[in-house]
Amino acid sequence: MQTVYEAAGGDDFFLALAEAWHTRATADEVVGHAFSHGFHPEHTRRLAAYWAEALGGPTTYSDSYGDETSVVRMHSGNGPHEDMDRRAIVCFDQALTDVGLADDNRLRKVLHDYFVWAATTTMSRYHRSADDVPDGLPIQQWSWDGPVGRMGSDAI
Repeated sequence: MQTVYEAAGGDDFFLALAEAWHTRATADEVVGHAFSHGFHPEHTRRLAAYWAEALGGPTTYSDSYGDETSVVRMHSGNGPHEDMDRRAIVCFDQALTDVGLADDNRLRKVLHDYFVWAATTTMSRYHRSADDVPDGLPIQQWSWDGPVGRMGSDAI
């Protein structure tokens, strides 16, 4: 069976999606706050590599940039932010349309479900302190049926 990464079109698709999401997120009055103190100049390339790896693509993110622990720590210690999460999800759904996934098809649904899970579970779990994030977490894999392996919604 084809991975989500392959079905989406590979690296080019995820780079376009990351660029579209980043444009929408930084322009959003709530989500944009997360970027107000600056961001890495390669943010969209790193984000694309992270999503690609999580969705069945090459291990570029973990080989070059870090593991799940490093990603979750970047998003931790900022207190609860449910409104920001909801707005980030809206930006993601709009970005899916921006890159040509306007139809309510299986690929769009699995990408949406992955982003919702990542935003509301893994990236929001340690709102008190980044120091609470365990060391050595692997990047959570996601398939057509949801989280793969031991992590699921409870392990992080």
